[in-house]
Amino acid sequence: MTEEAKRRLAEKNARNEAALALREGDRVPIHVLGNIYAVVHAGYTMAEVIYDETLEKQKNSIIRYLLDYDPDCSTGPDHLAGLGRAFEKLGPKFIDWAGRPGTKLDENSLMQFVEFPILEEEEFDWFFSDRTGWALRKSMPSLSRLAEPLRRLEIPQSHGGQLRPLISAFSSPEMREMLRTFWEIDDLFRENARRRGEMMKEIAQLGFPQTGGGRASVPFDDYSDELRGTLLSLTDLYEHADEVEHYIDERQELMLEQIRHMNPDGSKSGKLVHMMLHKGLDGFMGDETYVKFYWRHLQEIIQAIVDVGMVPSVFCEGRYSTRLEHLRDVPRGKVLYRFEDTPMDLAKKVLGDVACITGGFDNTLLTFGTVQQVTDACKKMLDDCAAGGGFIFQAKSSLVGDCKPENVEAMFRTVRDYGKY
Repeated sequence: MTEEAKRRLAEKNARNEAALALREGDRVPIHVLGNIYAVVHAGYTMAEVIYDETLEKQKNSIIRYLLDYDPDCSTGPDHLAGLGRAFEKLGPKFIDWAGRPGTKLDENSLMQFVEFPILEEEEFDWFFSDRTGWALRKSMPSLSRLAEPLRRLEIPQSHGGQLRPLISAFSSPEMREMLRTFWEIDDLFRENARRRGEMMKEIAQLGFPQTGGGRASVPFDDYSDELRGTLLSLTDLYEHADEVEHYIDERQELMLEQIRHMNPDGSKSGKLVHMMLHKGLDGFMGDETYVKFYWRHLQEIIQAIVDVGMVPSVFCEGRYSTRLEHLRDVPRGKVLYRFEDTPMDLAKKVLGDVACITGGFDNTLLTFGTVQQVTDACKKMLDDCAAGGGFIFQAKSSLVGDCKPENVEAMFRTVRDYGKY
């Protein structure tokens, strides 16, 4: 790392640490990541990035964005970068992506999830009594076209200790083809992981803090996102409350155990553990239900992350105004809350003495607004949230490809100049 990069890293780390600790640094940190805009800014499309197995296009777009706009944190590759061919082989039914043959998505679209229930109501007993059998013969084939042969997997009881029935079950032509393709996909994923590691090491030399330290999730979100879908999971709170509680308490123990091993020697440089709250927003649950099925787990996870020396970075998707009083009940100066549609002046008022806040900036202005409108909106956000520290400037959602470069520049310039303490 060059001396200039070392200076940049130290300066940005100090700025970020001050905000997280509810102190005023030299100025408000900016954590606006490039996302699709960075790809388009570098002259590529998301479809190209997803199918470029060298990851050079993704790397070039990240580096150019960092050097052109100088945010106070780095960013990693898109979830699907370089994996287009691997996912085509896998045939997932629950996502769609730019560049996939036959897709209706724009070439600069984010990956899109296709929600449908995996766990059916009549399968609860099977799910809780034979998780492996349910996963093999129901869940995996429901998620992947390649795994369809598993629906018909039957292993008869053998006699005399013979393994022939097991061997036969996995030796049909369709099973052989599935297994061969599994191995090919695994090779692609391993190579992609190796290239990602090399890319992140190269980007780290530029001196931008790599803040990511891990991921966590609230059990009810897992239940809703991965098993029952939004509508069924919410009606289950009333019609299958025992089953919901059984699953989320079981899942909670696994999550806490994962967190306990997240930073065993305290040496991780990236400290933020990212969580995306999908189903805790205003209007999805009454307060009593929210506490029982959502908040008590979230609060425990936040504390566990703090206990291992990491920082919970909690993205409160949607509007979270009625939940803010609950969010106060966490260790002071140890948590980062990111908001999407919650009024940021309200978040500052309720949480400003407890946790660092971020997000909320309406990035549609970057596409449809003028430079003056962007400048004014940035100043208002800083007026509402910056005083006393504990604020990081960030957009409410990902930057899209058609953001106007002059508006993006105006956003960064205004925060740098007007956000000084």
